[in-house]
Amino acid sequence: MRDDSGGRLRADLVFAIYRGQVTAIIGKSGIGKSVLLKHIIGLLEPDEGEILFQGSAINAMTVAERRAVKMKFSYMFQGTALFDSMTVYDNVALPLKENGRVPFREIKSRVRDKLAQLDLAGIEDKYPSQLSGGMKKRVAMARALVTDPEIVLFDEPTTGLDPIRKNAAHAMIAEHQKTFGFTGVMVTHEIPDVFYISQRIAMLDKGGIIFQGSPEEIQNSTDPVIRQFLQGQDQETMKAALSDV
Repeated sequence: MRDDSGGRLRADLVFAIYRGQVTAIIGKSGIGKSVLLKHIIGLLEPDEGEILFQGSAINAMTVAERRAVKMKFSYMFQGTALFDSMTVYDNVALPLKENGRVPFREIKSRVRDKLAQLDLAGIEDKYPSQLSGGMKKRVAMARALVTDPEIVLFDEPTTGLDPIRKNAAHAMIAEHQKTFGFTGVMVTHEIPDVFYISQRIAMLDKGGIIFQGSPEEIQNSTDPVIRQFLQGQDQETMKAALSDV
């Protein structure tokens, strides 16, 4: 697997994502978690091997078949990727408009409902430059969820949010997953918070995927690399909590 600069990230990377569950991908910064998401959604192509979707290799599909698969996906980018020249409403409505099958009145109600669920009611006419970093994150999350997708890829969805907003965002992800049963893949540093909203954990390290299993299983792991990572994250969480006091 290669990144967009051409550097090889993994010689061998094999893991499964289960339908109807949230899988969290954890690991050190810079290890390739976000690049892995881009390969899953097709923004980057693997130079070797296959990415399978429901048993079919995505890189062997026709253009039409790939387009049909991508319609099932939604992606929340790490840096929000909001369009500065568009209002909040237009940013969130964009996936629905591109879909081409959602009536105008329904677009309007779905956008407003999603914004309200994320405590963003009344900001439809604002531009991204008028929002705080945390508000931009929530607008990006509203855009990712507004189509009620089958599969949602979250790239650090709560980074930069204060503890209250972070908990609200986690609660919304958990609520939507429970209600609509979407398959979620989340790259995150939020440990131990992610253990409460994920059914499966995959840990990425220099050797590839070194762990796949439940939150309980990884917390009970005796692997020294896993233990060191989890303990280090606990210390970072404590420092962040103290800095907010």
